[in-house]
Amino acid sequence: MHGMNYRIPLPADYDMGIIRHRVATRGHLLDEFPGLGQKAYLIRERGTDGSPVNEYAPFYLWNTPQGMNGFLWGPGFRGLVEDFGRPTVEHWTVLGFERGPAVASPPSAAVRAARRLGADEDPAAAFARELDGLRETAAHADLHSAALLVDPRHWEVLRFTLWRGAAPDEPDGERFQVLHLSRPELDSLPTGRQW
Repeated sequence: MHGMNYRIPLPADYDMGIIRHRVATRGHLLDEFPGLGQKAYLIRERGTDGSPVNEYAPFYLWNTPQGMNGFLWGPGFRGLVEDFGRPTVEHWTVLGFERGPAVASPPSAAVRAARRLGADEDPAAAFARELDGLRETAAHADLHSAALLVDPRHWEVLRFTLWRGAAPDEPDGERFQVLHLSRPELDSLPTGRQW
């Protein structure tokens, strides 16, 4: 399983209604996309939930690399590039995934929290601790789903959670609004530890 995110910064006076309309009219196009576990259409609005910026930042969990590649080299991503320019696409390997009690409800909030491993920190031990925390989070009544991911190029660990209702405060976490969730293969994403 693979995680993917690109972040499109928008001007401070940008009309976020444009992004809301884009998602409302196009978001459903990935509702049956092969190889896609789920895509959360995320935004941050300046002055909302402590956000200092306007940003469009879709986050994906891919069930297959073929699905991810098919999207990146296909018309959907090409349309985004035509409208906003080609963004940097962040990519991670999934270490663990959990469905929460609210997985059947549409999520309305997300939290993205990243941290770099210390140079002398044992990755296996750090990942095991992070997975314990992920399992604890998965018991929260309002959790939709939670993923723990790693970028071994930068030794960055990312925790991504989707929530029904407001997201709880998380240290160093960035809070997002979820405008839509495409979930064609969510039910087939493997849960628990991924190694």
